[in-house]
Formats: sequence, C-alpha cells, structure tokens
Amino acid sequence: MARIVTCLLSVLIVFGGWTASAQDRRPSHCIALVENTPGLEVIWRAGLRDPLPEHTVRLSFIDHSMYLLQTPGGVSAVTDYNGFIGPEPLVPDVVTMNQSHSSHWTEQPDPAIANVLEGWGPPGMPAEHRLEIGDMLVRNVTTDTRSAWGEGVRKDGNSIFIFEVAGLCIGHLGHLHHEPSPEQYAAIGRLDVVMAPVDGGLTLPVPVMIKVLQQLRSSIVLPMHSFSGASLNAFLAGMAEDFRIDIRDERAIEVSLRSLPSQPTVIVLRPRFLGFNDEDL
Repeated sequence: MARIVTCLLSVLIVFGGWTASAQDRRPSHCIALVENTPGLEVIWRAGLRDPLPEHTVRLSFIDHSMYLLQTPGGVSAVTDYNGFIGPEPLVPDVVTMNQSHSSHWTEQPDPAIANVLEGWGPPGMPAEHRLEIGDMLVRNVTTDTRSAWGEGVRKDGNSIFIFEVAGLCIGHLGHLHHEPSPEQYAAIGRLDVVMAPVDGGLTLPVPVMIKVLQQLRSSIVLPMHSFSGASLNAFLAGMAEDFRIDIRDERAIEVSLRSLPSQPTVIVLRPRFLGFNDEDL
C-alpha cells in the first residue's frame, strides 16, 4: 500500500501544474494509478493516403525507431524523427525526437512541421510535453540515459512518448537505458500498443527489456531498433513464452480497441521508407 501511495504522490507531483488551467485540457485516459497489488485489480483494455475507419489508428514502420502514426481525424505523427522519412511528400503534424544518437533526431527538422517535440530539456531540466492536436493527445515521461561513453548518467536524457487517440494508449520507449521506476510506470500508465527497442546492448539488455514489457502488459508489442536478425531473434525467443509471435511482410497495421488481440502479441513489421512499395498501405 505504501508503494501505491508513493506512485500516486509521484504522479501528482509530475502533473502538479494542472490546476485551474488543467480544467480546459483533455484528460489522460491512459495513466494507471494502481499497479499489480494483492486485493486490487487493473483492467487493461484490450494505403498511406486512404482515410481510416472511425476509432482506428494506422502505424507504419519507417526505419530504425521511426514509426508513422495516423489518426481517423487526419493527424499524423512520426517518432524519433531524424529528418528523412522517404520520398513521399508527407509533412507530419507532429514529430518526436530523442538525442542519444543522431539516428533519433535532427538539428534541422523540416520547417513546415508545426510541432517538433524534443525528448530532452534545457540543461538540468526535463522535457515536458502535453500537446493536444485534433483527435490526438501527445505527452512524455522522461528517463535517464547513459553518457556518450557509458560513464555517468544524463538525467532525463530520454523521453517515452505516449500518444492517446481513438481510446488507445500507444507508447514509444525511445532510447530506453534503464527499467522505469514505479513512479515512471505509474506516469506512463496503460499502453495498449508499445514500440520497443530490442537491440540488446545500446539500449536495454534483452532480458531487462522483456521484464519491462511484461510489466507494461501491452496487447501489441512492435519491435524496433534491432540492428540485426540475431538481436531480433533473441528478443522473440525470450518473448515467446508469454506472447504470441506474428511476423509479417507488411510495413503497417491498423489497430482499434475492438481489434486488439485477445493474447498479448509481438507483431514484427518490415520497415520501409515512405514512398517505396506503398501498396500495402
């Protein structure tokens, strides 16, 4: 019970600025205030230009850690944007970035992009984002990263971005270097879909990443940041005991609350830059 109180207090501190102005904001439906605790239960709900059905989100794996999210309201977001998503002339409404490596960010994002969300803040301060755009809410939870040479810690150097749309909670773990704390798990909340780095070295070791995903209990896990078939296969082998494995040739999936799998599933998509072989979208 003390742990629950600690988590609740941490969430209140993190979001303590939501006073009078918060009354006009869209509430988060993803933040979980209760973890796995005896006697308490958490319910975990289960063509590029084509319009999406109501209550449906399209997720397309572009490259490395970049995914394109498209909402039924026409909002588009690209994760870990590094400046190139392909020859398709798409200008996303939102891009998120993390600064651990140059493949996760760019100093010169397209000036036509209206909302560029950096996962790091000014020196000594965490990044804080809560963006409402159309039918999407984007927020972040910061985590620490290792320094460039693995010595020391860069506090709040990474952001886990959460996209809330169509009743779904979709998370991108970014360049995660440590297991989230209980307070961070509470701030992240429920994730129906999670994009997870599975390289096994530059981010988290595979066993630790599997532990994180078991804690998050997402219905769909989308691997990214694998570098090689060996690291991806090691991840899939470790997940196979608790998750169904679904390997596809497609780059994209369409997800709604109603279509979430009854059994937690790892869906492996084939990344492709936008504008190349778009027939599956």
